[in-house]
Amino acid sequence: MKSFNIALMLAASAFMAPVSAQEAAPAAVTAPDAVSVAIGAPEAGKALVVFFRPSAFKGAAIGFIVREGETELGKLRNGNFFTLQVAPGKHDYTVHSEAKDVTTIEAEEGETYFLSGEINMGFMAGRPNLSPSDLEGFKAAFPKLKKSKPLED
Repeated sequence: MKSFNIALMLAASAFMAPVSAQEAAPAAVTAPDAVSVAIGAPEAGKALVVFFRPSAFKGAAIGFIVREGETELGKLRNGNFFTLQVAPGKHDYTVHSEAKDVTTIEAEEGETYFLSGEINMGFMAGRPNLSPSDLEGFKAAFPKLKKSKPLED
């Protein structure tokens, strides 16, 4: 009888073999992070440009318009960002008040570009500045940013 119980336990244990963690749970689907959801991705045949202005005390009350040529693209206020889908090629983005600042990018299809705005001290008014940034710079500012719509929408 003792050998029968041992045989029964061995047989039962074959069906109760431990399962590896990988087999136990289905593969987790990686959810997009909040930044990816907020900015989106470049459309087919386009590049994505993210204009953002980190929240700061200096110049907080001053907003400025981002332009390409004579076209007003969007307004950067303290703690805001907006995105644009653009055709590949050269783009000159301008911001100005008493002084003018031009930032040029060579956009490539499928790429995302980050441009950070800020206000510097001027003689009579704040001087807006637009400079290249990166995903890490955007992520650092992101928790305090609010999305605004480009002026063309």
